[in-house]
Amino acid sequence: MLALLVVFSLILLTDYFGESPSSPLHSVQRGVVAVLSPIQDGASKVLSPVRDVTDWFSSTLRAKSRNEQLNAENTRLRTENMTYKAYAVEYAQDEKLLKLDNLLNLSQYGLVSANVIERDSLPWYDQIEINRGSDNGVRVDDPVIGQDGLVGDVLAVTGTTSEVTLIVSPKFAVGAMVEATQDGAVQGYPGVIQPSVGDDADSLVLSQLKPTAQVSPGEDVVTSGFRDSGDPTIESYYPPGIPIGQISNQDAQNTVVNSQQVDVAPFVNFTQLSVVQVLTKPHANS
Repeated sequence: MLALLVVFSLILLTDYFGESPSSPLHSVQRGVVAVLSPIQDGASKVLSPVRDVTDWFSSTLRAKSRNEQLNAENTRLRTENMTYKAYAVEYAQDEKLLKLDNLLNLSQYGLVSANVIERDSLPWYDQIEINRGSDNGVRVDDPVIGQDGLVGDVLAVTGTTSEVTLIVSPKFAVGAMVEATQDGAVQGYPGVIQPSVGDDADSLVLSQLKPTAQVSPGEDVVTSGFRDSGDPTIESYYPPGIPIGQISNQDAQNTVVNSQQVDVAPFVNFTQLSVVQVLTKPHANS
């Protein structure tokens, strides 16, 4: 049957292409087209809105799916970007800490690196919490430094965390000195660093200076690391030379003469502090 149908189709095709346009087969074709063409046009017009609605739903679903994919991709890229920025900030602080360590030879003081995991919620920063504790050799009163200098000291410890009192806390005080340059030589004028009293919560005061101290604006203030030669047990917890800040008074000399103190702007930006180091052996040279 299939063979017969194929042969019959070939015969019809041969006759169709072999006959003239006025042949019976061509006439039948034109008749069929004339009858079916209006039906086809009508069906096309009737079904056109259905196709349009179907196409709209299909396009909308594809667009929604694509939009969800793009939103997910955007969220992923934004998260990665934030992570990379955090890594970049931490790397920059680590790099500065390494330079400070090398400059002051701080590795001898048993450095333990830590991340800041919690800050004081008050408008001024009084304390921070770090992710290192007694399990890492951290003890109460150990000095803590950041990329730009002295941060504070350890107030309390657990096995894995420590509370750090910042140098701008009212509870903080440390022996310090001005590194003043006179006639090409560096002179050290000792005093005590304490937080400024008043509205300026981020400022320090270097007090107990001698009225004869010759100081100028912009001169550096560092830890003095004092020792009592009469009593070896009396010694600062802080090694000498750790940067604290700079004298900020424009009339520093007159201020010293009149009140034996000067204002000091700390080097450390406590609002951006994320990486610190604890000096677990501050008396390494004792």
